[in-house]
Amino acid sequence: MEPKKWLKTDYPEILFEDNTVGQMKKQVFDASEAEIDAILEDYGIPSPSELGKAGTYIQNTPRAHCIAKRQKNDIVFLPIGCTENHGLHANSGLDTFMVTQILEGVRRYTAKQGHEVNLAFPPLNYGGHPYHHMGMPGTVIMPKEVVEETLIYTMLGLWNDGYRKIIMINNHGHLWMLESAIQEFMKRFQLPGIFQVLDWHRAVREFFYPVNRPDNLTTNFIHADESETSVAQLMFPEMVDMDVVEDAEGETFLPEGHFDTSVDPFRRPHRWSEGEGHFAIERYATPEGVVGKPSVSTPAKAKRPIAAILKYLTLLHDQVLETFPAGTVPPVEKVTLRDPEELTPFLKEPLSEGWKSVYELPHCGPFHKL
Repeated sequence: MEPKKWLKTDYPEILFEDNTVGQMKKQVFDASEAEIDAILEDYGIPSPSELGKAGTYIQNTPRAHCIAKRQKNDIVFLPIGCTENHGLHANSGLDTFMVTQILEGVRRYTAKQGHEVNLAFPPLNYGGHPYHHMGMPGTVIMPKEVVEETLIYTMLGLWNDGYRKIIMINNHGHLWMLESAIQEFMKRFQLPGIFQVLDWHRAVREFFYPVNRPDNLTTNFIHADESETSVAQLMFPEMVDMDVVEDAEGETFLPEGHFDTSVDPFRRPHRWSEGEGHFAIERYATPEGVVGKPSVSTPAKAKRPIAAILKYLTLLHDQVLETFPAGTVPPVEKVTLRDPEELTPFLKEPLSEGWKSVYELPHCGPFHKL
């Protein structure tokens, strides 16, 4: 086996794998400011939220139009946010608006390409949370079972409607619940399709590294900080009030080096979510709702990270659709223990002759939940 090839940058801590994903990232990383602005313009960033704009999400589009779009492209992006204290200067729905407006940009771009991706309304307006968020006013915490079951049955309903490629784009610190939902969905129903969850910040983590160049972030991404506030200022500045901004730092009881921060920039042994007790909870350490320095945020600092995630999501979208065109799924005999003939009626166009709904699906395996 040939050794892995890497694409290096002027910064030793940042390198990219030499494949289509890494090549795309390297191109965005090296792009000029004018080229970054051109990427954002292609995606219509910034633009007002489209949650209430007709024809942008499955739920605000006439069904006939949804069907016509799905028959060209059966990928659906599912934005995942929450309600969480992000400091006095920011809105508690920041995570939801951040991820929906990113995906709206991808929708606009793919529409211009002739195969508009589908967006579904966020299934979680509140979301799950790690323990250390407990007690913070403005943060609404759902039990993990609520999060998981909501996502499992959202996925099932979307699959039943012909959306067989479901990609959840996460913008909040409850990733383990989303991963669990996908695994349980598959154990429970064993349906063929493409099912993914993506922490978008981690997907383009290299663009959140503080490096010495103009309009770059200067601190590592943690929470409600320079990174998140800069994105908010770029995407929805009317929801941010920098006149009341406060900085704050957390309190840890162990030497650094064990637990990483939000986008795993240091490649430490533990992700931030893999433990509790070694640092003070937010209510006592950072009642401001901030961990970092939002006071140094600017919209310009968010441009390159947002350009990177837009390009990555487009690449992911295009490669999934090219590999499995609309109406097709991965080989049934290779991705499920179900009899392929048994699944034939379930894979038909909804309401076509011979179609069966997943709510008629026979039980399969020991994990099926009634």
